[in-house]
Amino acid sequence: MEHQQKEQQYTCPMHSQIVQDKPGNCPICGMTLVLIKPDAKNNVHDHHGANPPMGHEGHVHNSMIADFRKRFYVVLVLTIPIVLLSEMIQHFMGVDWQFTGSKYILFALSTIVFIYGGFPFLKGLVDEVKAKNPGMMFLIGFAISVAYIYSVAIVFGLQGMDFFWELTTLILIMLLGHWIEMKSVAGASRELELLVQLMPADAHMVMPDMVHDVKTATLKANDIILVKPGEKVAADGIISEGESYLNESMLTGESKPVQKIKGDKVIAGSINGNGSIKVTVSHAAKDSYLSQIVKLVNDAQQSKSKTQLLADTAARWLTIIALVSGIVTFLYWYLTGQSLAFAMERMVTVIVICCPHALGLAVPLVVAKSTALSAKNGLLIKNRTAFENARKITTIVFDKTGTLTVGKFEVSKIVSLEKEIDENEIIRLAAALEQKSEHPIATGILQKAKDLTITIPATENFNAITGKGVEATIEGKKILVVSPGYLKENNLATPEGFTAKDTETVVFVIANNAIVGYIALSDGIRPESAGAIKTLKENKIKSILLTGDNNKVAKSVSETLGMDSFIAEVLPHQKLEKIKDLQSKGEFVAMTGDGVNDAPALAIADVGIAVGSGSDIAAETAGIVLVNSNPEDIVSLILFGKATYRKMIQNLIWATGYNVIALPLAAGVLYKQGILLSPAAGAVLMTVSTIVVAINASMLKVKRA
Repeated sequence: MEHQQKEQQYTCPMHSQIVQDKPGNCPICGMTLVLIKPDAKNNVHDHHGANPPMGHEGHVHNSMIADFRKRFYVVLVLTIPIVLLSEMIQHFMGVDWQFTGSKYILFALSTIVFIYGGFPFLKGLVDEVKAKNPGMMFLIGFAISVAYIYSVAIVFGLQGMDFFWELTTLILIMLLGHWIEMKSVAGASRELELLVQLMPADAHMVMPDMVHDVKTATLKANDIILVKPGEKVAADGIISEGESYLNESMLTGESKPVQKIKGDKVIAGSINGNGSIKVTVSHAAKDSYLSQIVKLVNDAQQSKSKTQLLADTAARWLTIIALVSGIVTFLYWYLTGQSLAFAMERMVTVIVICCPHALGLAVPLVVAKSTALSAKNGLLIKNRTAFENARKITTIVFDKTGTLTVGKFEVSKIVSLEKEIDENEIIRLAAALEQKSEHPIATGILQKAKDLTITIPATENFNAITGKGVEATIEGKKILVVSPGYLKENNLATPEGFTAKDTETVVFVIANNAIVGYIALSDGIRPESAGAIKTLKENKIKSILLTGDNNKVAKSVSETLGMDSFIAEVLPHQKLEKIKDLQSKGEFVAMTGDGVNDAPALAIADVGIAVGSGSDIAAETAGIVLVNSNPEDIVSLILFGKATYRKMIQNLIWATGYNVIALPLAAGVLYKQGILLSPAAGAVLMTVSTIVVAINASMLKVKRA
């Protein structure tokens, strides 16, 4: 028993290069390792059925494709003598090649084809019966079994003509169809493989004495790695030495290389430019941004939206229709005087042509393609239904800071209102309170303090005033940094001579209940914002600015961009009510926000889109996460959501329409007009429909705004 245990090996479903002799999680993506079975490579039917999974569990392996290819060629060689020995074919050719024992040779060769060539379908039939979920494999297995048993009965005494040549050509075409289809499926989900391959296998770890090459999977927090020019970054981290331009296009969709200097974050999988950099690792590879994307894509590919559930239901009904139609067809032709062989042939053709394979693949293939493509373009889908609902959006509510604007506030003016307090002191006090905040305004004030080389004092009794500012005690004085709204709420007069541009955001510094000064900050509008709003208008989607900033700033930004309206001076908890108000007016609302203080609004919106999350993709309340804060990505998301839905509907129409036309022909409705489909022709049509669905899905593209 111990010896047997040692021989067991486990691998990651996504990273086949990860192999170990005990269970656990993949060091790259964190997925649970699965046991490698000795006959795994022959277990080729697992990805088939009415609803083949498109995630890592149903991944189409090269060994499966190779196995179907091998079975196809073996059956092809055996089909030639079977066809030539068949009585019907000889009669058609006007020859008589029958000899003593020929029917037994025909029986032997056909038995090999039935068992070897039909094995994937027969095993699939058994598995689907066990799972009480009959689908495509059940129908094919049933059809070839009926044809084989009937033909064997003919060989051993039953009157009639055998069915062997139809049986072998049917199996041959089904093997060819599955081989081609598996290659198409593999191509349709290749984007996810490309994401996985971004993670380099090795890293250069900097040690006190020298640089050692280690496996990426062994890296842990605080390790220092060297990334040479042209190499892929092996782990998420912060640059501790050097500077370079990094290509992050495969991860974020940002086409231009991004300049990175000391202190900047880098993402595993991005490609280094001409500079050499040292990176302090932030966390293990399994927690990396890339690994999170791979997991997110897998989860999204395996989640089911309403469209998928509809397709699943249709596929189940089609299976029932196939069986019932097959039996009814058989009974009709047999009871109306046709031969048993003719009635059997009609039944087998109907069952084969009604296989719900194209219908079962229609949506999953598009899901696999769209989620992987989205991830490559910085659009991370967490909720399939939210993504498909993007096509219904009538109104988009934009958070201003960091989405429509650059999100980088710079201090444009410092005004002191007290003679004994200079401008540097105003910044010193404000920076002390803002040093614990990550808000863009706080970042701007802290950057100014850094530029002026001001030493920031410690604070006591720190307290955040929701949506209005912060307060704390500094060197015995009670200090507040607050918004104009706080002054209004507490009946404090605006200082005499106070002026600010419409585009400036102002915070006031209060010391011991007296306003001692104010700081004006500017946040420039993103150059892409105007184009994004224009595209939304062209698509008849309204854009509304929702911000906690003052009316002047909100109005200026809204009018500059040509937005439909704006709502200003809104506290985080009030955003939810504003979304509800829009929904009550019949609008289908998408909310964009940072996923933290906008969480309630993101949750209540019809489509919640978390933007500007960078490498933190854990915005739990949002159905969709955009890696960049670029408003054009939001437009791309909507256009891609519409394109994806169109592909799903196209595939569903093709899959169902094909059955509507082909089923009557298979049943023999036009028999008297001389039109009759053979089982092999039915198999060809079924295969073509599946391949068309796969090719249509693979043509899906992300259209950038």
